[in-house]
Formats: sequence, C-alpha cells, structure tokens
Amino acid sequence: MAASSGGPAMGKASDAYLALMGRAPERIPHYEHLSNPAFEALVTGMDPYERPRSTRMRLLEVYPIDLGAWLPADDTPIPRLDYSSGAAVDADGHETVRWGAGASSHWDWGKSFGSIEEVLAYEPLKHLDLRDEERMPVVENRDYSLDDERFYEEYARDFPGTEVPADSVSMAVFYNTLFMWPLLTFGWELFLELAGAHHDELKRLLGDFAVINRKVFRTFARLPVNAVLCHDDICMASGPVCSPGWLREFIYPYYEEFWGVLHDAGKKVIFMCDGNIDKVADDVVACGADGLISEPFTDWKAIARKYPDKVVAGEGDNRVLTGGGRAEIEAMVRSMVETAQACGGYFMCVGNHIPWNVPAENVKVYFDLCAELAHRRPS
Repeated sequence: MAASSGGPAMGKASDAYLALMGRAPERIPHYEHLSNPAFEALVTGMDPYERPRSTRMRLLEVYPIDLGAWLPADDTPIPRLDYSSGAAVDADGHETVRWGAGASSHWDWGKSFGSIEEVLAYEPLKHLDLRDEERMPVVENRDYSLDDERFYEEYARDFPGTEVPADSVSMAVFYNTLFMWPLLTFGWELFLELAGAHHDELKRLLGDFAVINRKVFRTFARLPVNAVLCHDDICMASGPVCSPGWLREFIYPYYEEFWGVLHDAGKKVIFMCDGNIDKVADDVVACGADGLISEPFTDWKAIARKYPDKVVAGEGDNRVLTGGGRAEIEAMVRSMVETAQACGGYFMCVGNHIPWNVPAENVKVYFDLCAELAHRRPS
C-alpha cells in the first residue's frame, strides 16, 4: 500500500467528515486505494487511458468514494504499455510489470549507498535539496533547504483558499513520517543493519531527519486542511519490522512531537501503514493518531471495539474480490458493516488495494453491495 505524496485528497462533504470526527454517519463512507482501469471503464463507459481525469470524475459520481480516490491532474492521455508477455523493459533497461494504468517502478531505494560505512558517514542536514529523485529517490523529493515561509508557499500551491469548506475533509499527505526516511535513503539491507547494530549513529540520523520533518509539520499546521495522513511502513504482513521496544525507543517520541504540532493547530492525524498493525496500534494511538489505515491482516474488529471514536479503515480484502464469487464478497461486506457498528470512524476500505488484476465485475459487485448494505442500524 502506498499513500500518495503531497497534494490534497479528494473529500466529500458530510459522511467522510462525520467519520473523521468519529460521529458514525448512517451511510458508511469509503476510503479506497483504487488502480483498476477496467473497472472504471466498465462503470463509466469511458476510456480511462484517453480521458483519465474525466473518467475518474464520472466514476465518483456513480460511486461516492469519499477519500483515497486521487484525481488525475488533467485529461492528458496515458500511454498504453504492452504487457502481453507479462513484463516490459523501461528506458533504463529495467523490467517492469503493470501497475494500474501504468508501470511499476524499479526497486532502487538506497542506490546511492554501497556500504554501512557510507551510511554512518551520511549527514542529512548537508543534503537538504532532495529534488533530484534520480540520484536520491526518497518519495518526498523536495527542497528542504528553503526557509519556512518559502517552503510553506511551495506546499500551499496545492491547497488553494484559506480554510476548509464546512463539513468536508481536506487532507495533506506525508509519506516519510520518520521510519521511511532511513529505509528509503539507505535501502532495506543497510537500513536493517543500521537499525540493529549501530544505535548511536541511528539516533543521530533520525535526529537529523526529524529536523527536516519539523519543517514539514510546521507547514501542515498552517495549511487549510483538517486532516493529515502520516505514512510509515513500520509493519509487514507478519507484524512490526522492528520490535515494539525498538519503535518505542527510536520512532514513537518523534510521532508524539510531530502530531502534537498538528493537534495544536486543530488537525486530525491519520496513520497509514502496510501489513498487520495489531502489535503497534495501541502505541500509535497513544502517540496521538486519530485514525488507523492498514491491511486486512490486522484484527480490525478488535481495534474498532477498542477505539470506537477513531478512524478505522482497511478490513476489506482484495483476495476475496479476486477469487471469490458474489456470495463471498457479500459475506465480506456484511462482516465489514458489522465491524462499523462498533466504530463511529469506520470507512469501507479494501486495505490491500484494488489493483488492475482484480476482475472488474467483482469490483463492481463490491461497490454495489456497499451501496446496498453499508449503512448503520438505528440505535
């Protein structure tokens, strides 16, 4: 799962806002990760490759996907890539596979570092202009050397106006809440070596990355948004990447600090993470998260019961959409609706994504069943 970096999320009035506030709207809203062009074509009768923005807008008229369904910037046609043989080769000679209407990227996180010695010698505060994504891919490739005012102006271009329209959701997104910085900068292997064997250097590096993020969160505190989605993949399908104790020592104190800045400015904090968050959910909420978005590996019913006023999203499973029939999809939707009865901030959400290879007809069944069934019972 990947949160989009920067820019405002699509928000619809009322149901999404009520859920953000934990106020249990009668209609259970959607937060969906959607990249299935065939489904969009099926529903709209339009070509998402020829008119990507118009097609998505029409889809949102048919199915009210409240959050997560990012609008393409315009109707610039998307090239149709040939994946008839299963893979393609990009301009750099890397094999790619299909992803949504486009192509997967090549795994090159950490390509600028060849040894742990290079990692230990790195000084993030001497490399604040990170716009060169080719040299240093870190997802959040911005110029962090700008002063606060100029940095704010750069972000504010994507958030016109001075305040959030009443009863709606406007959301800023940041992919590198903290854990992602060393992971993306150094790559998995070197990051794990750093995390396990070099704690003093790890503290220094995280402290420097935190300087960057203070600028980001000061900016978010000023933006005309009422929610900030903070992404960090601290978990995989089996649970936390590093132990809960490690996270409490090295990561969570920064979450408390950053999210305190947002809360002081009246913003809600939604935490997004891959995998199974059972072993980290309590700590993340204690740090100040107002909501949790993850994948169906998580015990969402337990979390919904424990945090009835938090945003909760990710219970839906694309494996059911892919391999199940209508009966299996309906059983999943009914189970999700049952979970929502315990949680005022619940969103219908296929937590492990709705990618291109999920049968379009099954995706439509899911949304049609949600339209019929995803309502709270009168109390």
